Amino acid sequence: MDQRGRCGWASSDELLRDYHDREWGVPERDPRALWEQLMLEGFQAGLAWITVLRKRDTFREVFAQFDPHAVARFREADIQRLLKNPGIIRSRAKIEATIGGARIYCDMEQRGESFGDFCWSFTDGKVLQGDGRTVPAQTALSVRISKDLKKRGFKFVGPTIVYAWMQAVGIVNDHAESCFRRFTESAPRTRARRERKV
Repeated sequence: MDQRGRCGWASSDELLRDYHDREWGVPERDPRALWEQLMLEGFQAGLAWITVLRKRDTFREVFAQFDPHAVARFREADIQRLLKNPGIIRSRAKIEATIGGARIYCDMEQRGESFGDFCWSFTDGKVLQGDGRTVPAQTALSVRISKDLKKRGFKFVGPTIVYAWMQAVGIVNDHAESCFRRFTESAPRTRARRERKV
């Protein structure tokens, strides 16, 4: 059995361990992937991340691999289809927020603004280093990003959700001091890795 030290939240479940070891905290620069993670964090609201992780493959399947251009074209018939699928979190508000988020992403792109550049602009492209001992639920920066996202029309992007997203996509490194991933920055995730079956 793998005895390496890990962040406490990842130690109890094989799926969480795999996610932690391969993805969580790896700096993500791809605009589409950053948007996908933000939408999935929104689906997590009020739930445990493991719930989303177990359903992630189905989420990707029914949301056109989180291609924002495809999701932006979803209409009421698509919402009804999604509401009938037990493989995802069937919240109309969260589904509509994802479709709305796709349209905002596309609007930004059409105006010449990269969602990836927007996400990393708050830290000038740098990874913020947590202290490895405490993990806040939110920070002044997550509050600021949340306000900007809401101003643009995004939903389910409160400061706590935004901070969880910042951790997941590596904008902040919150691996614990004792975690083997604390001082290792893997190569950026590839599309194949993001879509591997977990």
